[in-house]
Amino acid sequence: MPIAVDIDVMMAKRKMSVGELAERVGITPANLAVLKNGRAKAVRFTTLAALCEVLECQPGDLLRWEPAEERAEPASAEA
Repeated sequence: MPIAVDIDVMMAKRKMSVGELAERVGITPANLAVLKNGRAKAVRFTTLAALCEVLECQPGDLLRWEPAEERAEPASAEA
């Protein structure tokens, strides 16, 4: 997936456990693990906002776009 999740990086910087973060954000540790491991298909803005509030960060600190390693090259005009 081209969206990488860095929640674990921010958790480490804040010295916060999964259980503590989940409790403070108001989600289950299992759902936080799904988000943290990049297996989530979506995230609610309210959840993202709560994560940012608790971790004292910006959404871009938690999520980043990674381009595909092998993008299709545009067709050349020369034949």
